Amino acid sequence: MTHQPVNNPFFAIIVAGGSGSRMKSDIPKQFLLLKGKPILQHTIERFLTVVPASQLILVLPSGDWSIWNTLCEDHNFHPPIQTVNGGATRFQSVRNGLQAIGASDGLVAVHDGVRPFISPEIILTSFETAARTGSAVTCVPVKDSIRVVGTDGVSQAVDRSQYRLVQTPQTFQLTAFRHAFKTEEQAFFTDCASVMEYAGFPITLIEGSYENIKITTPEDLRPGLL
Repeated sequence: MTHQPVNNPFFAIIVAGGSGSRMKSDIPKQFLLLKGKPILQHTIERFLTVVPASQLILVLPSGDWSIWNTLCEDHNFHPPIQTVNGGATRFQSVRNGLQAIGASDGLVAVHDGVRPFISPEIILTSFETAARTGSAVTCVPVKDSIRVVGTDGVSQAVDRSQYRLVQTPQTFQLTAFRHAFKTEEQAFFTDCASVMEYAGFPITLIEGSYENIKITTPEDLRPGLL
């Protein structure tokens, strides 16, 4: 069952453009099986508990469409979501997904296709927060001690309480998000929050979860998860 106020429709852009190189796999990591289903399927299913299928956009490299279609057939997974081609960079992929949203207003969440452990509660909180403040960027406190390394190689301890590890979803008011993505791409755009900040919009942080990992390397798929 979805939860969304009529005057603030929920949209989601799932970005799945990984190659699998760091996973040391010939298959893109979003298509690897987790508990018998593709990682990407798990991610989409989590979002479908909050966002209507017709308002969910999957962004895939054009070369990956055939393998995804085959996996959907194999797992009888056919939600009526829209799929669009990814770009050369994450910024371009998100912008392609954004262009597929026809609505003039609402809220849009952007999420990594390889974060399958996101909870529906965090997704819903991100929408509710963005409705109030304009943005909701999921993050967790840093657990380990950290040091900053200068150009001379000398390191210095810093106060970890001042730092956060940024996750997804990152959710924003649609009109502001469209405005921000009209800008020219910058090398320091590492996520949607950096694009919004560059465009002059304030960023609100929300609490994420240490379970909301981004599956990137073989160590992320521990034996208990397969």
